[in-house]
Amino acid sequence: MDDPRDPIRFDPEMMENIEAEIDDAEDHPVTREELAWELVEVLEALSVEELNELVAKNVPLDTLDFFSRYAGDFAEGLPIDAATTKRLPNLMLLGYLLRVLEDRLVVAEDDSYDA
Repeated sequence: MDDPRDPIRFDPEMMENIEAEIDDAEDHPVTREELAWELVEVLEALSVEELNELVAKNVPLDTLDFFSRYAGDFAEGLPIDAATTKRLPNLMLLGYLLRVLEDRLVVAEDDSYDA
């Protein structure tokens, strides 16, 4: 529990607020799309320091290294410009954070992934 890479821990007051919001929303479960938009809004509001803290507490370092290596390997040989290639690890990270969030929160059960 003392590992800084464990999920972000909320203080008791924040947890009460979150639990109250969940109780209020029980008649309308959150869909995966709504959750994704909420995540984007939260990330846009974070400072660089806060975003770094969020990543440090939720994404293992080896996962970040994997994203960097895999994105480079993926883009190699494809008609992807350098600017996009540099952003691929960030896109993968965003998807990872969304998945972590989905695993931690209740989402509408009938809302399936489009694969």
